[in-house]
Amino acid sequence: MTFTEQELEQIEQLASLYLSVTDIATVMGVRPEELRKQIRIKDDPVAIAYQKGKTMRKVQLRKQEIQLAQVGSPLALENARLALIDMEDDE
Repeated sequence: MTFTEQELEQIEQLASLYLSVTDIATVMGVRPEELRKQIRIKDDPVAIAYQKGKTMRKVQLRKQEIQLAQVGSPLALENARLALIDMEDDE
């Protein structure tokens, strides 16, 4: 299935809201199985849009968490520590 640039942007936006693939498919008017299939193909434009949406939201949340850690939030400090460990494990 081929999506227009506008539809890919919509997938990215919906993924940034952490909607499930089923919910995104419902909004887009496509079968969830078809959307899942394309998301599994790493270089498919749908997969790229989906991952970009999720990752950009993660970036925003991580920035907020780092700000909270800098002012001493114990939970944010622990989450930042775990994020650093994850980052180092992925190197």
